[in-house]
Amino acid sequence: MKIHKILLLTTVISAGLFSCINDLDTEPIDSKVISSATVFDDPLAYKQFLAKLYGALTLTGQRGEAGLPEISANDEGTTSFLRTYWSAQEVTTDEAINAWGDAGLDEFHSHAWSDNNLYVKLLYQRIFINIAYCNEYIREVSSRVDGLSGDLKGDVEHYLAEARFLRALYYYYALDLYGNVPFVTEEDGTGAYFPPQIKRADLFAYIEQELLEVIPAMAAPRTNEYARADQAAAWSLLARMYLNAEVYLGAGNKKYTECITYSKKVIDAGYSLHASYAELFMADNDVHRNEMILPVAEDGDYTRNYGGTTYIVHASIGSNAESLGITGGWSGNRPTTTFVNIFDDPSGNTDQRAKFSTQDQLSTEINDPARFQQGYRATKFSNRTAGGDNGSDLTFVDTDFPIFRLADVYLMYAEAVLRGGTGGDQATALSYVNALRERAYGDDSGNISAAELNLNFILDERGRELYWEGHRRTDLVRYGLFTSDSYTWDWKGGVKSGKGTDSHLNIFPIPFSDRSINTNLEQNDGY
Repeated sequence: MKIHKILLLTTVISAGLFSCINDLDTEPIDSKVISSATVFDDPLAYKQFLAKLYGALTLTGQRGEAGLPEISANDEGTTSFLRTYWSAQEVTTDEAINAWGDAGLDEFHSHAWSDNNLYVKLLYQRIFINIAYCNEYIREVSSRVDGLSGDLKGDVEHYLAEARFLRALYYYYALDLYGNVPFVTEEDGTGAYFPPQIKRADLFAYIEQELLEVIPAMAAPRTNEYARADQAAAWSLLARMYLNAEVYLGAGNKKYTECITYSKKVIDAGYSLHASYAELFMADNDVHRNEMILPVAEDGDYTRNYGGTTYIVHASIGSNAESLGITGGWSGNRPTTTFVNIFDDPSGNTDQRAKFSTQDQLSTEINDPARFQQGYRATKFSNRTAGGDNGSDLTFVDTDFPIFRLADVYLMYAEAVLRGGTGGDQATALSYVNALRERAYGDDSGNISAAELNLNFILDERGRELYWEGHRRTDLVRYGLFTSDSYTWDWKGGVKSGKGTDSHLNIFPIPFSDRSINTNLEQNDGY
């Protein structure tokens, strides 16, 4: 489902984005005014408001690309969840370096951020306003569902399960990025108060339990509308959490067996690799439902904003922007030379996933981070269709962004097997990895042997397969390489050759702006 018309729920939020004014529950005097007391008189509203929860993955406000923003910022595009999340996961790593000199993004790549970093704050605000939207939807709809009947009741029960999944997803992002965070559910009701802080391990347990509870009420795999979550999306999220459990719960708290269990559920659900890697990141990628498990739906006519994949595509190119189906490249993000080098193949064969270009670049070495013409350009994401046409708009991109796709699940399975999880085997893991490489090389010339399948290879393969899809920071943290001096890249730590940074940066700080209001919040260690 490309998101076409979305009825946006405007919630009045204060006290750290969590409390709602009780007057929303009163009947309006003017019959033209919609409130939470009357909006669900229209049965269509249940699905329309659910679309708001999905739209919040990319949209920035109530009126397209500008006007009525949900979060205050000089550039409304920077309040898009996908834009800020992508920056936190990519610009802090070897996969991307930004040339703009923006306060915040420079600090991301040099590992010099603080609790006053703009992007740290905007991402935090976006996650928690999205959680607030989910809480409001769950609160309002739960009180009405028993009064419904027939097909509408069945549909709304599915919607509620999806809303709970989305809240769990947003809380997962908070868990991964910030650790110990404010915690509120629909049970806390409305009214101004300061939410308590939940420990990272307790939040992990909450998300896990919430997903296990809602899975039976979700649509079976591959039966829901495109870009809506089903059981396979929930299984994928559980697999991702279990793969990273030692990061979230502490060393020794291994859940690799559980990762294999839920990866297998996804793999056995009938998904398959799409024949063309490049087509997965083009303007008409919504037709590749065989590999896409859950995407962020983007549409150049109906989801206009300067975040999302519009940001990813525009910021990846300067001149020759028309080659990616857009006008006006932003000369922003490109991969580090260190990262591009992981595609080097001693056999001389070509990995077709290496979507990099040196056209119009002055050098492949990055001597000055602010010079976009130094280094390589990444052309993986495009606003062109598989048939060579442009997307529906030359500014706002049609290309959907994968949150979960089968290739990621294959690699999670393989890594969990190598880390000692039970219920899988190395022969199957090798077959999954080689399936990805056969697509990448067009034949079996890039296949590896059982002896070559190890954890270091998996990390590099995740980079080659999943770069710019928002995984890299999490992967490097799991491997102990995000801040370590065991692995450096161009301008890590603010020096050209790269250097190790302090381990407290493995997690972002709670923004000063929220801690100054909510006295229940303790700062993460090291900040």
